[in-house]
Amino acid sequence: MLLEDIHNIQGLWVRTRTIDTIIGIEIRRNLCSWRNRLLKRTFDILVAIPIALLILPAVALAALMIKLVDPGPAFYVQRRIGLNGTIVKVLKLRTMYTDSERLLEEHLRRDPQARAEWQRFFKLRRDPRVLPIIGNFMRRSSADELPQLWNVICGDMSLVGPRPLPAYHAEQFDEEFRSLRIGVLPGITGLWQVSSRSDGDLQILREKDLFYIRNWSPWLDFYILLQTVPAVFGARGAR
Repeated sequence: MLLEDIHNIQGLWVRTRTIDTIIGIEIRRNLCSWRNRLLKRTFDILVAIPIALLILPAVALAALMIKLVDPGPAFYVQRRIGLNGTIVKVLKLRTMYTDSERLLEEHLRRDPQARAEWQRFFKLRRDPRVLPIIGNFMRRSSADELPQLWNVICGDMSLVGPRPLPAYHAEQFDEEFRSLRIGVLPGITGLWQVSSRSDGDLQILREKDLFYIRNWSPWLDFYILLQTVPAVFGARGAR
């Protein structure tokens, strides 16, 4: 049997199997095992709770600064697609003006280049919705994502995994990839974030998520967590 597109397998744990006179390829799906899912969940709890308690004063200070810049709620909930297609209410510190949707529509209508950038990345380098100083700082440092530790503690998310996407973003991908993606818990950080972040377009995101899902191991999670620190402090690809 000849495989012409073998680079798309993306398997670290690929094994050959002999069935009578046929040689086949076995691709293991480690995240499908309930034991591995339990191991991953245990690790999330043991790490997320101490970190959440440690950063609580910093989150409270950031919330106060947001309200001083733009009156309104300091936190907001974003509805995104989670495990098995359920809706996850992702908790974030607010980094945008309260009328951000109107500001975005006006900006995209006036600027064709910005519209093209939005259609490719679903992010903007110069985003008129972002709060001055505090908003830019939190987005570049990813500090606005810290409240999602509560999502991890509640079991809606994992520390590491594919980022939960809004419906309009997920709809840009093919059905097979969407089905594979919702088979695992979404994460606060992931392979895409530490390697490409916002500099990676939809195709790069797809490749990184596929590699992670197909090759998960505790060591891969540990590696991604370690790589998250320099990626965040270096603000690589942040928008």
